[in-house]
Amino acid sequence: MEPVSIVWLVLLGGLGLLVAFVISMYNKLVVLRNRFKNAFAQIDVQLKRRYDLIPNLVETAKGYMAHERETLEAVINARNQAAAVGKGL
Repeated sequence: MEPVSIVWLVLLGGLGLLVAFVISMYNKLVVLRNRFKNAFAQIDVQLKRRYDLIPNLVETAKGYMAHERETLEAVINARNQAAAVGKGL
């Protein structure tokens, strides 16, 4: 082979490696961009789920407050009745 053709083959091989490197880097950047978008989408999903659960939590707390109020009133009434019976003796 002639020295000129060897130089052309080396340059062509180097250009091929450069093109392969650029394509590989581009693909890697696309993958990273998709991971980034997916991560933020997952954050949005979790925030929406949390926001949707707040009314259920409020209703549960209201139900528990009503139960506690009824229990406290029953205890107070029982104590007053016991005190009234104790005074009657």
